[in-house]
Amino acid sequence: MKVNKMILSVENIGKSYGKQKVLHGVSFAIKKPCIVALVGPNGSGKSTLLNIIANLITPDVGAIEILGQTNRDYKVFQEFSYMQDNTVLYEYLTGYDHLQFIASVQKLRTDDIKAAAERIGTISYLDKKVSNYSLGMKQQLLLTMAILNKPKLLVMDEPLNGLDPTNAIKVRNLLLELVAEGTAILLSSHNLSEIDKVTSDVMFLKNGHLQQEDLKALEKVSYVLTVNHPENGEKILKEAGINILNRKGNRLTVTLSDSSINRIFRLLDDQGIAVRDWEKTVFGAEDRYRTLFGEPETAVK
Repeated sequence: MKVNKMILSVENIGKSYGKQKVLHGVSFAIKKPCIVALVGPNGSGKSTLLNIIANLITPDVGAIEILGQTNRDYKVFQEFSYMQDNTVLYEYLTGYDHLQFIASVQKLRTDDIKAAAERIGTISYLDKKVSNYSLGMKQQLLLTMAILNKPKLLVMDEPLNGLDPTNAIKVRNLLLELVAEGTAILLSSHNLSEIDKVTSDVMFLKNGHLQQEDLKALEKVSYVLTVNHPENGEKILKEAGINILNRKGNRLTVTLSDSSINRIFRLLDDQGIAVRDWEKTVFGAEDRYRTLFGEPETAVK
């Protein structure tokens, strides 16, 4: 019987720079093709963690395995790819130069370069030097480089950065296609609304810690209740231990499990509070981010 290998295993990763602890015992696993988002504010350790997974930084403690092999084994890069930011591009080289270098290392064919470039839409400007590229063109080149070896694991740092809405939609659709083709994707992004469009599997890093325990509470359902006496309703629910996310006008937003919504209705009805309307809402990445960190930053690195 064939046993499927774990695609990515991150085990107890710790990293410090001098006296500053950047990552604290970070552990998680990706077992099947899917999209997992990594989110956190500036300085939370996201880029450090991605670089450790790609073996660009050595952790102080812990281990990384990709498809059952240590990430220190160069052979894993035949099925692993890391899309970094555009600082890795050489301004004096053409887009084709970058792709040809990767193809030579990976022993890929010219046809593979052409297929990846046509899929991403970079084929028309590959002969131009990167110094003549716009931010969006650079981002598309990075994406072409990332999918060239048809990886089983694709790690991406801000893949939507610099893209206009049309190309952002194309990239979003591409990520979903790659998963359908058998690729697991770990991405970091500050674009929380875009994350919600491709995955609900979101990990939050706060001060170098994965917020696993906090996230269990955030897996509950969110409801918006329209009531006739919102202040009294809020007080009653808080006293009953119900989590109130916010109160705006006559609307109360609460988080709870599906099974306890009837309890909410009974609590309010017993105190003469009428629920005039209610709706179930999706507790997305931005809602969870706001609960953990406050208002989202304009750029979360």
